[in-house]
Amino acid sequence: MNHTSDYRIHSIDLLRGMVMILMALDHTRDFIHYDSFLHNALDLKTTSPALFFTRWITHYCAPVFIFLSGISIYLQSKRKSQGELSSFLWKRGIWLVFIELFVVSFLWTFDFSYKVFILQVIWAIGINMFLMSFLIRLNHSILIPLSIILIFGHNILDYFPEINRGNLMDLLFVGNFSTIVSGKTTFTIIYPFMPWLGVMLAGYLCGRIFTTEVSPEKRRKMLLISGISCISLFLILRSLNLYGNPFPRAVYENSVYSFLSLLNVQKYPPSLHFVLLTLGPALIFLSLKDRYSSKISSFIMIYGRVPFFYYLMHMLLIHLLSMVLFLSRGHGFFEQTEDIYGIPFRYMILGEGYSLSVVYVCWIMIVVVLYPVCKWFDKIKRSRKNSLLSYL
Repeated sequence: MNHTSDYRIHSIDLLRGMVMILMALDHTRDFIHYDSFLHNALDLKTTSPALFFTRWITHYCAPVFIFLSGISIYLQSKRKSQGELSSFLWKRGIWLVFIELFVVSFLWTFDFSYKVFILQVIWAIGINMFLMSFLIRLNHSILIPLSIILIFGHNILDYFPEINRGNLMDLLFVGNFSTIVSGKTTFTIIYPFMPWLGVMLAGYLCGRIFTTEVSPEKRRKMLLISGISCISLFLILRSLNLYGNPFPRAVYENSVYSFLSLLNVQKYPPSLHFVLLTLGPALIFLSLKDRYSSKISSFIMIYGRVPFFYYLMHMLLIHLLSMVLFLSRGHGFFEQTEDIYGIPFRYMILGEGYSLSVVYVCWIMIVVVLYPVCKWFDKIKRSRKNSLLSYL
C-alpha cells in the first residue's frame, strides 16, 4: 500500500473514531444525567461550564462524520464505476432511512408501538446518499457552487420567517424538533437534510486531495490553510454578530460565559457558524495526523472502521443501561412513563438520573465494553468480502 493510500485510510478512520467515541458521551448524558431534557445544556441561564462543554464538544460528531462520508464517497468513485457507485449509494441511502425509522427510533424509545419516528443523523445521511447517487454524475463546476450555496446561503432563510413554515420546509431546511403528524403517527424532524447535503458535498469535493494525484505535502498545506480559514471566518462573523447564525453572541459580566456565548451556535439546523467552527478544527486535524503508530490511535481507529455498527450497538447498550438503572431505583419493568417532548422514552423519567461524573463513568464503560465487539466485527468485514457487510 503506498503512503498516500495509507494516510488516507488511517487518518480518516482515526478522526471518525474520535467523533464516534464523543458521540457516545452525548447519548449517555441524554439517558443518564438527571437534568437531561429538563433544561438545554447549552442554555447559559441554567447550565454550568462543565455541562456546557460536555454537550458542546459533541457538536463535532455529526458534521465531521457527514463530511468524512462525503470524502469516502469520492474515494469509492476511484474504485468503482459511476454506475456501480450510484447504485450502491441509492441502495445504501434507502437502507439507512429504513434503519433510522424502524431500528434507531426503537433503540431511542424502546417503544414497540412506533407511534413516533425520529428523523436524526442516520436519516440525513441516508437521504443525502440517495441524492448523491445522482449528484456524482454532475461536473464539479456545478457541485462546488451548490455546496457553497447550501452551507453559506441557507441562513438567508433566518430573515424570512414567513416562508419557514410547513412540513416541506421543516424536512428540507428548518426542522428543529418540529413534527409532522399523520393519523396516529408522528415524525419528529431533528435533522432537516438540505443543509447537511452541503456538508456531504464539501467532503466529496475535498476527497480529490486524498488521492495519489496530490502529494502529502501539498495535501497537508491545503487542509491546514482551509481549516485556519474556516476558524478565522467563524471568529470574524461571530465576534461581529454578522450573518450566519440566527441568534447573536452576547456579552456577560462573567468572561467565561461570554466565551461560552461565542461558541454557542445553532446545530438544528446547522448554521454557517456551526459548520465553520466544527469543520475548521477537523481539517486542521487531518493536516497534522499523517504519521502515527501509538496504541491509542489503533484503539480509536477500530471505532472509525465500523461506525454504523458501533452506532447501533452503543444506542442499544446505553438504553439497556438506562433501563437497568431505572429498575434499580425501584420502578417496575412494565411501568408506564410519560412522553418527553412528545417522544415515548421508555425507562426514563424527567428529573431522575445521576450527576455528570456518573455520566462520564458510564460513557467510558460503554466505549470500553464495545471495543472487543467492534474489533470482532471489523475483523469479519476485512476477512469476508461480502457485499452485504458494506451496508453495515
